[in-house]
Amino acid sequence: METVKRILHRLLGSYPGSLEVVLWNGRTFRFGDGQPAFTLTFRHPRVLRDLVWSRDPVKLAEAYFGGHVEVSGDFDAALGLRQHLESLRLSFTDKVSLLLHTLSLDSATTYFLPDQEIPQAPAEHQNGRESIAFHYDVSNAFYKLWLDERMVYSCGYFETPEQDINQAQRNKLDHICRKLRLKPNETLLDIGCGWGALVCWAAAVYGVKAHGITLSQNQYDYAQEQIRLQGLQDRVTVELRDYRTLPAAQYDKVVSVGMFEHVGLKNLPLYFDAAFRSVKPGGLFLNHGISTDKPGWNPDSSSRFINRHVFPDGELDTVSSVMCRMEAHGFEIFDVEGLRPHYALTLRQWVKRLEAHAAEAIQLVGERTYRIWRLYMTGCAKQFEQGKTGIYQILAVRRRDGFPALPLTRRDLYN
Repeated sequence: METVKRILHRLLGSYPGSLEVVLWNGRTFRFGDGQPAFTLTFRHPRVLRDLVWSRDPVKLAEAYFGGHVEVSGDFDAALGLRQHLESLRLSFTDKVSLLLHTLSLDSATTYFLPDQEIPQAPAEHQNGRESIAFHYDVSNAFYKLWLDERMVYSCGYFETPEQDINQAQRNKLDHICRKLRLKPNETLLDIGCGWGALVCWAAAVYGVKAHGITLSQNQYDYAQEQIRLQGLQDRVTVELRDYRTLPAAQYDKVVSVGMFEHVGLKNLPLYFDAAFRSVKPGGLFLNHGISTDKPGWNPDSSSRFINRHVFPDGELDTVSSVMCRMEAHGFEIFDVEGLRPHYALTLRQWVKRLEAHAAEAIQLVGERTYRIWRLYMTGCAKQFEQGKTGIYQILAVRRRDGFPALPLTRRDLYN
């Protein structure tokens, strides 16, 4: 085991926290001072070989998904390994030497967990129905385990950090409707309507006539059921439609929540053109979406993991670039609100709820998918907390002569 000890100390000896590693034969190593925050159990030396050669956090994550690595203890702290592995530098000589050591490892006592079938992201990225189905058509019952009572899959709006997710999502739905200054019998288009919560809320509470579009069959079916259960058939409609095929219409207000992250940067002109065509001159458009902290799209280990296992085709831009694109398509920006703390709070509640229903989630979608979503949402929470990703609501007006029909202050939003 001196060989393994040498490898592990080279890989983890400089880790700034405390952790424990348990090998496939039961041998244990500890790094750092004090009680280990978490334990990694390696069930096959292949994991060590991958770490020596590439130190790629995505490969370590995939080993966790497949059951070749187990994580116990502080799962959030374990995700801190990403920064350590990416900053660790090994010379070519170090790599060759360590790899030769890994080849000598005795694997006679190792065992494999049977690989589960790995969902494959669409081979040809189209930013369309196939990509959306990969993410959203996992299982409505799975999402229902950890989303709020209205199945809102975007950040809540918290009045206090202690507020529960159900109230925070009600706050968010109402906040959006207030920003749009919805009035009875106005028409509202929701581009990427999800499971229908916003269109139903806007119709039931504000009396508008709302239409939503989605590319997810599961979301469409659920939204149709909710419209029927809430008795909103005369005020709310939903259809399966790609935003790129929206006909020119003249809605009073247009909204899109958590949609443009799926679009891809090359398609943002098409996306904003669809929103512009859909809203009347002088009408309001609210875009609620995630942003990145660096201009241009430069995929890192986090985005590679998300594109491969969670969100095919997802790409982000800075909020300043998004606003420039909106202005280039004829929108005038009237209000911008950053919601980064709200999404961190939302994700923490989602993860807590998912972990509380782990057994049910695994029964519904399998161990691998449960692990993917647990890691994905925990990692995203850390990204928002660290400021590497943000989220903004941008309220804009389709330009026309004169002033828009908006109050001079924001006071009406909070009265």
